[in-house]
Amino acid sequence: MLRTLLLSPLLFLAFLSASFSTYAAMEIQVIGGAANKIDVAMVPFQAAAGQPIPSLTQIAGDDLTRSGQIKLVDVSGTQQPVELAQVNYGIWRSKGAEAMVIGQVTALPGGRFEVRFRLLDVIKQTQLAGYSYNISAEQWRATAHQIADIVYEKLTGTAGIFSTRIAYVQKQGKRFELRVADADGQNPKTVVRSNEPVISPMFSPDGNRLAYVSFEDKKPVVYVQSLQDGSRRKTAAFKGSNSAPAWAPDGKRLAVVLTRDDASQIYLINADGSGVTRLTRGGSIDTEPVFSPDGQTIYFTSDRGGSPQLYRVASSGGEPKRVSFSGTYNVSPTISPDGKLLAYIGRDEGRFRVMLLDLSSGQTRALTDTTRDESPSFAPNGQAVLYATVQAG
Repeated sequence: MLRTLLLSPLLFLAFLSASFSTYAAMEIQVIGGAANKIDVAMVPFQAAAGQPIPSLTQIAGDDLTRSGQIKLVDVSGTQQPVELAQVNYGIWRSKGAEAMVIGQVTALPGGRFEVRFRLLDVIKQTQLAGYSYNISAEQWRATAHQIADIVYEKLTGTAGIFSTRIAYVQKQGKRFELRVADADGQNPKTVVRSNEPVISPMFSPDGNRLAYVSFEDKKPVVYVQSLQDGSRRKTAAFKGSNSAPAWAPDGKRLAVVLTRDDASQIYLINADGSGVTRLTRGGSIDTEPVFSPDGQTIYFTSDRGGSPQLYRVASSGGEPKRVSFSGTYNVSPTISPDGKLLAYIGRDEGRFRVMLLDLSSGQTRALTDTTRDESPSFAPNGQAVLYATVQAG
């Protein structure tokens, strides 16, 4: 079974996007976590008649648990306060809670709901946040993710990622579907269906477009598709192979891999397909480009040294320089939002694992203990990395 896993926390690229071919419903699991987690009591909100399921506290609580930095306190057998005046901080301190969330849902005319919640510091007995929403049933899950984002940021000082999205490819029989879903894998929406493979989806920096590779023309072609109206265009459909699209931080250009002139080489191209510029040269295979956060550097995989390794080159051109020196097989680089770390797939004693490279010191370490990892991608807040792996079961 191919599963999508979330490593957390890590000091770690720009949005959660991934290219996974899965044969069942996508499953997201957490690997790792903070040594000292924050204990939070997520008190079930007072429910309203006809509210959607699962509850807001269930969705938000699952989000917080997946972060690897927050541990939910058992709230069973204890008072369930709804208002601030009902909170007995002593009881919650005795249960080990450092913070707690209380709230209520009220039914409104027209099938809408009012959601009110408070985040409380149990130790200091103060309110850290308080919000009210007027939502439709369709906004239920999005609201729960917003609640989780607020709680996470207030408690950790780092922005949450629960309202972001992931892109992945799922194979259903002989059919391939490119889907976009919430960060927890729920609420999936199909963007493209094809009888030919679809690979390498990448969100644009503003999240409104997807670049991906489709084989529907019987060869790999790079498309850019709007997630707002569904319109799309062929951005790279040159002779030979067109693959591995990567967005520049400004969302105006992409790095792509083309074979139109030679072996697989890296080119820059405008999102509308114009302005093609060759970046790397030679008879080696250069692939899997990714921009640094400032857009000045492109990291990529190349076998120019004899085996696949990670290299960098200025986006304005120049001589590539090798950056990975540990191991004989390193591929699929992805860079952290602060530009300090690379996550990638390294082969170690026959196992393909997610590795982390500190670009300033050159030090590396394994992040996983599995054997067939692929497609690492950093979360926007740099605190987690999403990847796919094959596991028994």
